[in-house]
Amino acid sequence: MSQFRLIEPPQADPETREQLEAIQNKLGRLPNMFKGMANAPAVLAAYLGMSEALADSRISARLREQVALAVSERNGCHYCLAAHSALGKMLGLGDAEILANRRGASADEATQAALAFAGVLVAKHGQVGASDVERARQAGFDDGQIAELVGVTVQTIFTNYFNLTAGIPIDFPKAKVLTTA
Repeated sequence: MSQFRLIEPPQADPETREQLEAIQNKLGRLPNMFKGMANAPAVLAAYLGMSEALADSRISARLREQVALAVSERNGCHYCLAAHSALGKMLGLGDAEILANRRGASADEATQAALAFAGVLVAKHGQVGASDVERARQAGFDDGQIAELVGVTVQTIFTNYFNLTAGIPIDFPKAKVLTTA
């Protein structure tokens, strides 16, 4: 049950309504997260601005989803796990890769390095060491791409914390529960 009111476009102020309608037109539906964010137009605008900016990053959409899966698993955000699993599938990720990514793993070395870096960012609350940055560089990421990995990780933490606080109802197919096997 949502702890925040979910605002439909007709209930929103004109600027927020326009943003919600644009999201709905782009995605073909309006996910609950955006309805919850509509309670605070500045929060919705901040999320949309960061999403738009990171969409132009050199980090691929696929890798952005993989990082989001790993971070969302660490933070226990079932809404984001469901959403990023669905988006990952749209980008060609299979079920086995999605589950591995949620565990912070990938058979691809560069992806593995990105997931490890994001995991360290979360675990150390951003206080990574020079050796953490160097491992990302050794995997082929330059300083700009490492900065973009920070951005993707922070954006995911933002949505994780928002969805957990607001109790946003999951409106994507639920993600499978991880097992230790």
